[in-house]
Amino acid sequence: MIGITDILFACFLGIITGILTGLIPGIHVNTVGAFIFASSTHLHVSEEFLAVFLLSLSVAHALLEFIPSALLGVPDEGTAISVLPSHRMVLEGKAGEAIRAATVGGVGGILITIILLPSLFLILPPLYNFLRPHIWLILILVSFYMIIKLSRNFEAVIWASVLFLFSGAMGWLMFQTPISPGLGLMTLFTGFFGLSTLLYSLNSASDIPEQSRVQFTEFNMNTLRSVSAGGLASVLLGFLPGFGPAQGGMIAASLTGSGGEDAPEDFIMAISGLNTSDALFSLLTLYLIGNPRSGIAVYISEIVQDVSMAHLMLFISASILAVSAAAVASIKLGDHLASSLSGINYRRVSACVMLFMMASIFFFAIMEGASLLFIAVALLTSTAFGIIPHCAGISKSHLMGVLVLPAVVIYMGI
Repeated sequence: MIGITDILFACFLGIITGILTGLIPGIHVNTVGAFIFASSTHLHVSEEFLAVFLLSLSVAHALLEFIPSALLGVPDEGTAISVLPSHRMVLEGKAGEAIRAATVGGVGGILITIILLPSLFLILPPLYNFLRPHIWLILILVSFYMIIKLSRNFEAVIWASVLFLFSGAMGWLMFQTPISPGLGLMTLFTGFFGLSTLLYSLNSASDIPEQSRVQFTEFNMNTLRSVSAGGLASVLLGFLPGFGPAQGGMIAASLTGSGGEDAPEDFIMAISGLNTSDALFSLLTLYLIGNPRSGIAVYISEIVQDVSMAHLMLFISASILAVSAAAVASIKLGDHLASSLSGINYRRVSACVMLFMMASIFFFAIMEGASLLFIAVALLTSTAFGIIPHCAGISKSHLMGVLVLPAVVIYMGI
């Protein structure tokens, strides 16, 4: 094991890197993780140093990436379904409340995961072994649940079903190409949730309004319920393949009784709690069931071949330190950016962000040698799918959880 000084230094570097990548629109944590992993053979540091760095990066990124998704409507996989509730709060001058709700949810999600860990040691391994042969059925049942339960009316069910099937076909097609999963999913998420949201919001506001100052966040039973929902949903992601933060987010939203319409703060807390706690729990599954459940966890599993109880304690300590520092940075930087953007022409900012997102995709496509024409068609198609809920008058937060899951279901041959 490395010394305490090296652990703190690795954690500090990871936090700083995660803050920077979280604030840059369109940058996925797995992209950074892949770069670090590819360079690991040339870095003269211990396995534990790299593991702590990647975990701290992942936790900080998960918490800070909420800020661009709230202020600019630029989501990542984990923040996708919270875009409209948080975006609406920003347009109402409540960016500070949204940022604090996400911060409370992120810190609480990590704590809930750690509190549940002793029980998970006893329950999760046998439960996973029992459910493993039936996971394909669970995926299908949850998909139907999302479509029916989270749709407002029969028309919404029809639209959700259409989007479910077509987005699944798109995901399956993307998995059949030589394009890396990271670039493929980055393209789909940018179209589904990023460009479509920004394009639609261009017609709703020309300026970001003045944001009210918020000094504190009220803690009540709704706070506890929302944070707990996010933590419990992250456990669900831990042993269900094909489930990501978008799908778990819909389960968390259902547990809170909110889809982001009536109580956006509670919804944001649940999603942030899920997104941040998943950064830790997807790594803990390495020890619990022997399978990593995120890109960062896969890289760490390749770096640290045999995860022991000592590693587990190291990861938990690093995650607590990372989420604590990231929480302070989230509030300070979020408030500063929210006040700086007030009064700035929203259409110009959105146009610049969209250009940056598209440039990032084509940059990685060129680096990878992928077909630019295919990437362009996939981006245009996914953007069109993402606009459909707006045009059909359907709450997009109810549909986002079913946009990508079918890709995995179909890919598995179900």
